[in-house]
Amino acid sequence: MLTLVIINCSVVCLVVAIHFEMLSLLTRFLPHLPLRPRHKIMVGVLYCLTAHAVEVWIFAFAYYFMNKAGYWGAFTGAFDHSLLDCVYFSFTSFSTLGFGDIVPTGGIRFLTGIESLTGLLLITWSASFLYLEMTTYWNKD
Repeated sequence: MLTLVIINCSVVCLVVAIHFEMLSLLTRFLPHLPLRPRHKIMVGVLYCLTAHAVEVWIFAFAYYFMNKAGYWGAFTGAFDHSLLDCVYFSFTSFSTLGFGDIVPTGGIRFLTGIESLTGLLLITWSASFLYLEMTTYWNKD
């Protein structure tokens, strides 16, 4: 159980740190891009989407590792034990969409829950960041 908690906390800390660093980097280089102000917003949106995709893949690797280990739980339903199925499941969990075609069992369910909460927070963090960027650049064209 302690190992499960350590894995979950490590994955969450890693994706939050990545998100923080990516938004910090965007804050530093966005004002200096030689683009029209509205195009800077587009760059920001694409950058945030990339950050979220990287974070989803990190959760997916954790699911893949935990599933392959066998003693932290498993997935049932339309799941073929591939990394891509873990990525698909991670995208639906991160975005809180949750189709329900793949169902976690055992301890791996805790990572699923924490991924949904983390995804919700990081998505709203990106939305808030982009809103502030829009207030800066939107009317300057």
